[in-house]
Amino acid sequence: MQVELVSPERILWSGESDMVVCRVSEEGEIAFQPNHAAFIGALTESECRIYPAGAGEPVRAAVHGGFVEVRDNRVIILSDIAEMAGDIDLGRARERAARLEEQLRHEHDAACEAMLRRDHVRIEVAGGL
Repeated sequence: MQVELVSPERILWSGESDMVVCRVSEEGEIAFQPNHAAFIGALTESECRIYPAGAGEPVRAAVHGGFVEVRDNRVIILSDIAEMAGDIDLGRARERAARLEEQLRHEHDAACEAMLRRDHVRIEVAGGL
């Protein structure tokens, strides 16, 4: 099946895939394989794994919101913000997460919590957990 991972800035990945796994709001983690039924869902901040056709290791990306649409043997992942695993600065994500965790110990701040969730996903996708 054809898969595209797209952010507002660019197409991050495009190609043939045997399976795509991502997390959507109501259903949790869901896998799409060739000939999957039509589907549309809202993405949560999580890891998305794309298994290229015939390849062993998945392509990993951090997605921070957006939508996934499946139809006609095609999966389109439209993410508000998306980062490929190799593009994530693990050290920077860990440092920022530590600062945010410290800040949240002293005061509740929804914006800080959202940034911390994004950094936790980055750390997971970059192999830091």
